[in-house]
Amino acid sequence: MSETPAPLLPGHLTMVDIPGPDLDADTAEYLARHQIRGVCLFGKNVQSAAQLRQLCGDLRRVMGPDALIALDHEGGAILRPTFWPFAPSAMLLGAADDVQLTEDVNAALARQMRSVGINWNFAPVLDVNVNPANPVIGERAYGADPALVTRHGRAALAGHARAGVAACAKHFPGHGDTSLDSHLALPSVRKDRAALEAEEFAPFRALLPVTPALMTAHIVYPDLDPAYPATLSRVILTDLLRGEWGYEGVVITDSMGMQAIDANYGRGEAAVLSLHAGADMVMALGRREVQEQTLQAIQGALDGTGLDHAALRRSRERLTALARQYPAEADPALDPAADAAFLRGAWAAGLATLGDPVAPRAGSAVTLVAHRSPQRENVSEAAADAETLARELGGLYDVHLVPFESPDELDWAAIRAAGRPVILATTARHRHPALVGVQPDLHVALYNPYAALDVQAPAVVTFGFRPEARAALLAWLSGDSAARGQLPFRA
Repeated sequence: MSETPAPLLPGHLTMVDIPGPDLDADTAEYLARHQIRGVCLFGKNVQSAAQLRQLCGDLRRVMGPDALIALDHEGGAILRPTFWPFAPSAMLLGAADDVQLTEDVNAALARQMRSVGINWNFAPVLDVNVNPANPVIGERAYGADPALVTRHGRAALAGHARAGVAACAKHFPGHGDTSLDSHLALPSVRKDRAALEAEEFAPFRALLPVTPALMTAHIVYPDLDPAYPATLSRVILTDLLRGEWGYEGVVITDSMGMQAIDANYGRGEAAVLSLHAGADMVMALGRREVQEQTLQAIQGALDGTGLDHAALRRSRERLTALARQYPAEADPALDPAADAAFLRGAWAAGLATLGDPVAPRAGSAVTLVAHRSPQRENVSEAAADAETLARELGGLYDVHLVPFESPDELDWAAIRAAGRPVILATTARHRHPALVGVQPDLHVALYNPYAALDVQAPAVVTFGFRPEARAALLAWLSGDSAARGQLPFRA
């Protein structure tokens, strides 16, 4: 006699976020009442390792042993905890082009997560960043070559598996050739199927056998489906991914609160469309009322004829299998601080140059031009401010700081009139038109590596602004180390 399957509830297929660093009674009751099995953590949920371990334990007690607790823990600018050693960005690893290093860095990222009980990392990024103007991917990608992205993506997936955390490749089927940020608008990639196969699809398709989960892109690919973005497209998620390519892993949407979806479809309708398209889990982030709107819409579709119950039971089984293969159990024996020296070395391994930069003589007077107070933007954290950079460079030079809020306010004639070597440090996520063609003596690209293409000066490219990146820069400036990385895009 066959066993009757458990009732299918919206919470089984939904991931939410929670308000703060502790699991308050109201949120715990809400998660339990809806039988929500997935929570994505953000900076607002992170204070310390002990606090995070307590929060994850509380979440697991409420959601059960099959809980999925996720974090965007990519490396570089996309790291929420500030109390662990910082891992380098994907593009730095692409610049170093050492697949064992990439595997080991990703294993270190996974150990950090597992030490507190997080079992799902929304990484690696398998986007092939062929568009230098891409406003949201950039250094989050390994580079502009599909083969390079594939080999480092494979290494990243292996590192996560080795350390016991579920990886999630993103953003399927590819966010590397967009000029719009899907957090703010609905992008479109107008390539034919052959071009998509050669670039966007290549890493995802090659790595499907070793990819436990995929995250969808909120992007329209008109040659595949002119009506819906990938997240909502049955043509892409079911016909292509499941049918043609035979993928059996978990498919989760990107945040449905991003404007690409929310401003064009609405939360409830989009959630139902994504499940019908073939997603296993909807990421319903945001205020409680929009989360409940999503849950209610899914329930309405389950009560009617809008969703295939058998297909969604298979979705639930996939999610359960993922949670059981990678349980959300903290391992107190893991010490993330033990990886500090290794990660410092990893940042140094990918340091790259453009042109033939020459460091000013130690002890000389220099002018440093830098952003006074960079701000956090969407998924990325804020870079180092001008005073911090001046203080650190002050160990090598007599620094005269010229801070700016926007680069279009800079008077380059006056800056150069002082007669000192000029170092420009770019620390913004986005390239700025006011910097196109400017001519400092040395450009230090501490965030967006493509800024090195705008400034007419020899450049040192760190692919990130974290303390370890700045230490690698200082070692190069002082002559203690060489820049061995190669830019993983066309200069």
